[in-house]
Amino acid sequence: MTMTPGWYLRRLSRMGPLEVGGRAGDALRRRQWRAEPPDAPGVTGARFTAVLPAGTIAAVPPDAVKRLIAEADRLMDGHVAYFGVARDDLTGPDWFRDPRTGRRARSRYAFDMPYRDEDAVGDIKQIWELSRHQYLTVLAAAYAVTGDDRYAERVSDHLRSWWAANPPLRGVHWVSGIELGIRLLSWVWIRRLLDGWSDAAWLFEGNPVALNQIWHHQRWLAAFPSRGSSANNHVIAEAAGQLAAACAFGWFPASERWRTGALRSLERNLRGNTFDSGLNRELATEYHGLVLELGLAAVAEADAADVPVPPSVRQVLLRMTDALAAVVDGRLRPPRQGDADDGHGLVVDGAGTDRWASLLATGDAVFGRLAWWPEVTCTDVRTPLLAALVRPYPGHGSAPAVSRPAVRPAHFADAGLTILRGPREVWCRCDGGPHGFLSIAAHAHADALSLEVRHDGVDVLADPGTYCYHGQPEWRRYFRSTLGHNTLQLDGGDQSVSGGPFLWTRHARSRVLAAGTAEAGVARWSAEHHGYRRSVHNRRVELDAASRELRVLDAVRGPRRAARLAFHLGPSVTADLTGNRAVLTWTRDGEDRSAVLELPGQLNWRAHRGESDPPLGWYSAGFGRKEPATTLVGTGFAGGAEEFTTVLRFRG
Repeated sequence: MTMTPGWYLRRLSRMGPLEVGGRAGDALRRRQWRAEPPDAPGVTGARFTAVLPAGTIAAVPPDAVKRLIAEADRLMDGHVAYFGVARDDLTGPDWFRDPRTGRRARSRYAFDMPYRDEDAVGDIKQIWELSRHQYLTVLAAAYAVTGDDRYAERVSDHLRSWWAANPPLRGVHWVSGIELGIRLLSWVWIRRLLDGWSDAAWLFEGNPVALNQIWHHQRWLAAFPSRGSSANNHVIAEAAGQLAAACAFGWFPASERWRTGALRSLERNLRGNTFDSGLNRELATEYHGLVLELGLAAVAEADAADVPVPPSVRQVLLRMTDALAAVVDGRLRPPRQGDADDGHGLVVDGAGTDRWASLLATGDAVFGRLAWWPEVTCTDVRTPLLAALVRPYPGHGSAPAVSRPAVRPAHFADAGLTILRGPREVWCRCDGGPHGFLSIAAHAHADALSLEVRHDGVDVLADPGTYCYHGQPEWRRYFRSTLGHNTLQLDGGDQSVSGGPFLWTRHARSRVLAAGTAEAGVARWSAEHHGYRRSVHNRRVELDAASRELRVLDAVRGPRRAARLAFHLGPSVTADLTGNRAVLTWTRDGEDRSAVLELPGQLNWRAHRGESDPPLGWYSAGFGRKEPATTLVGTGFAGGAEEFTTVLRFRG
């Protein structure tokens, strides 16, 4: 996907004067850096002291160790899968080849790389993912728990290969700050986990090539921070990686300056990226998880180095953890809201480890769980490692340092997100919040007033997900479209106006009118949005605990317009549609479940599944993966005094 002159104009229109000035300075600096990059300043007597406390590895639960070793052995055999593409070349990877398209990104000056153009470089996500080196943190963790030198030697071979193939400022791996930040964090943990290996020091602090790479990564991050309308999760990753490296690898004359700048950026941008309620402002749940992981890892490094952390940093991470505990369903699955690209901050666990349970377990270890938190029974490797480095939060086991919710929150007013809960784990997310974060709302979807409904963790009315970013524009448009969500579309257009794959030029304005009001066992929510000019879409939702019935009432104030109302079913749900009545069936833990969906009779209803021209009827469980799923679409007209009533009634 190449960027046209029109895109650049639209993108410029979303920037303020300070951002424009900062980007102009960045452009000048990129031209100046074309010259041969300088060598890192000489380092003598460097020692790595940010080791794990004695007994930490022994505290890792045996079943988590078992999963870790199984994953490490698959990696040793050369097998890995990223974004739906299986690879078997991991014994000697090509750092520039995209396994999905077969294309290879040739090396040139980093800032000349057309990394968004899939025809030129391939799928950049596939190329970048391996070079985050998070599979190497898994191998290093396997060494730490087993003492088997094979894992350490493979890590060493791959790091030396990568460093040789990626000299500073050459190629696609020097283009994006988030990649450099996450890679630095991985290197810190690799060095820590290999500390018992005889050659660990010679791989890092005794290796001039490694020192040069570490210095240039930090020099790059200090020079080119994400700015203004791009200061989302990327700037958190940049600050976390810079802070981690400046603390653990603080061997350079600029280390103190880098550490101070990174900590200042982390404090400012964690606050800026997080609502007071604790939810991430991007309103994209996976990025909530990514930012929380990065923040916890950054604090761990600062604590390990005895670097004071502003209290507000821990307070934001505490609020984020409580918010996550509040929104998950009974199976510890959070909402599937906004973009998701399977990004992680720190990976030391094997396949089958639950990401969200792991985050809650770490939150319990660091902050202490509240009485209303859901129970976490899963184990992981990362929690005992982080908890060994992070200082206990004030109030953990004593009087709380800040006020925390006494009961489980259901409505997050600043984020416009409401969770309605019913018996037998009926869970419903209602969206009446801002379109997204900052002027471009990069990771937002046109999903105002959309719903997600689950029954015992099964997606019944599903958010279809994300699937892709670059290279497949028709699929990117579909998965972030209004029609691609459980809401009402007017005149065939989106509620918000897209200017590119990560750019929205006009944002729908939503407001919640009532939320969580429970009378006679009925929880209620209502909201409206003004995304369609001359029309206002109003939606009311009622969840009746006694009858296990969910009612959705849609109305449009304004002129009569063509309308499509969509309900996307989860991939495990089968629908038998007759007229405006659909019988839904699925299986959970070997038990047959069912529901009846009564749809508005004023609309003509059709079931769509796995259609590609145009896309309709798909579900993406993870980035790069999609599977057919049933979407029920009602077509007709909306406006005036007419109201559409949908009733979802669970049976059994």
